[in-house]
Amino acid sequence: MAWKKRGAADGEAVRYTTLKIRLYPTPAQAELFENTFGCCRYIWNRMLADEQRFYLETDQHFIPTPAKYKNEAPFLKEVDNQALIQEHNKLSQAFRVFFKNPETFGHPNFKRKKTAKSAFTACNHVFSSGPTIYTTRDGIRMTKAGIVKAKFSRRPQAWWKLRRITVERTKTGKYFCSIVYEYTEKVPEAAAPAPEATLGLKYSLACFCTADNGERSAPPRWLKRSREKLAKLQKRLSRMEPGSRNYGEAAQKYRLLHEHIANQRRDFLHKESSRIANGWNAVCVRNDDLREMARELRLASVPDAGFGMFREMLRYKLARQGKALIEVGRYAPTTRTCSACGMVRDAVPHKAKTWICPKCGAVHDREINAAKNIKAQGLAQYFDRQKLRESA
Repeated sequence: MAWKKRGAADGEAVRYTTLKIRLYPTPAQAELFENTFGCCRYIWNRMLADEQRFYLETDQHFIPTPAKYKNEAPFLKEVDNQALIQEHNKLSQAFRVFFKNPETFGHPNFKRKKTAKSAFTACNHVFSSGPTIYTTRDGIRMTKAGIVKAKFSRRPQAWWKLRRITVERTKTGKYFCSIVYEYTEKVPEAAAPAPEATLGLKYSLACFCTADNGERSAPPRWLKRSREKLAKLQKRLSRMEPGSRNYGEAAQKYRLLHEHIANQRRDFLHKESSRIANGWNAVCVRNDDLREMARELRLASVPDAGFGMFREMLRYKLARQGKALIEVGRYAPTTRTCSACGMVRDAVPHKAKTWICPKCGAVHDREINAAKNIKAQGLAQYFDRQKLRESA
């Protein structure tokens, strides 16, 4: 998220932030974007095929540059050269992470038109005549495309430096541009996770998440509310002939509805994570594997809640303020442990909302008790690490 860099003063760090804007290209600009998407996909597949053939012949790893293919494929000269160079950089990075950790990162694959993401990246270069990419009052200037009309939800600060952009087309046919800015700022002082300023959070199937102080975050069930509408659209699609005009219109409505639900979910996660990050010095969560949880409980609503995305939002929003997100092991018996006396039970039924400790007789709410244990274990884990660092 941020790190020291040459040229940054003491106590300062270089940070990057991204602004996402909606693009409204003209038909000619939209055609150029589509050609760029295709050229990026083409150059990726050609470089990957040549790399594999070179490896089989020489037993060495080598990726040709995009300039090699421009004579045999003149259409590559019609798009922004920076987009092709970034595809070479992405493929090189994909091989680097694959060689470093093959078990986690798979071997780079070929891109198909139906499944590949329609996007390209271009870097900004500043020359004596000016930068190659810059924003205007109501648009953004790009190489080859010129000034593309855009809608800004927020504006960058005057001292921010534009580094690169990523243009993408969604499945609903909308164009967006993610602009990456670089700037320096003072490193915030680390906030001490005192018990009274630390929050413990427990993922909950019923209300998204529960805090150790009893607060519950209950988002509206957007997917549940739209399920009847989705079912109707699916029935209509199943009765239509694929490829017909009516089928295309119904499929577009279906994609727009899913996009609307995803935007609502993301909006809730951003607002809830900002509220928590601004109100507490530290947050303790359990590192749950939501996929494994969904398989065990056989519930499709587990990944739909977006709790994994919520944790990542909490992480970077807390880090910006010098605060910590403390993760407890996923197999810690937080639900079966009594937060009053510390006794660990053998098991607690999934459907049981409350249970009584057989040792001290305390009556526990299942979710609140787990959140208290997550907070206690997270703080103990944090202070143990601090002692190890001080002793070292």
